[in-house]
Amino acid sequence: MKRLFLLRHGEAGFSEGTDFQRQLTAKGKENLKRLGEELKNRDLVIDVMYCSSAERTMETATILQSYIQIETEFFLKEIYEGNLQTLLKILENCPSHADSCLIVGHNPILSLLVSHISGENYINMRPGMMACIDMEVSEWKMVGLNTGTLKEVLQ
Repeated sequence: MKRLFLLRHGEAGFSEGTDFQRQLTAKGKENLKRLGEELKNRDLVIDVMYCSSAERTMETATILQSYIQIETEFFLKEIYEGNLQTLLKILENCPSHADSCLIVGHNPILSLLVSHISGENYINMRPGMMACIDMEVSEWKMVGLNTGTLKEVLQ
C-alpha cells in the first residue's frame, strides 16, 4: 500500500514581486503550525516530499519539517508550472521503496489530483489543507484514475 499526502501551501499574501515570490501571511504560518502539531501527534514520517519551488510552498514545507520527519525532499519548479499530468509523472517516478509521498503545491492542480486519484467529487483544497489518500498499489507508477481512497482531509 502507498499513502499520498497532498498539501496546498498556507495562506499567502500579495506582494510587489511576482506570484512565484509570494510569501505566507502570519495567519497562514499559524494554521500550518496547528497542522504540524496534529501530524506530530500522529508520529507521521514522510518518505519522499516533492515541493514546488515557489516561495510560499517552500515556507510551508519548512514549517512542516519542524514537526514531522521527511526522509528525502525535492524542490521542483514543474509543480508550480505544471498540470495534472505533471504531478502524475512525478508520482510515477517516486522511488519504489517509498511508502509515503507528500506533494506540497498549488490549486487547482492539487484539487484535480485528489479527484482524479480518489474518484471523489471536486474538493477545493483551501490554503493549508492536506488530503490523505491510501492506494492499494505496490508501485507508484500504478497510481492513476480511481486508484485511491480519500481517507481524510486536514486543515
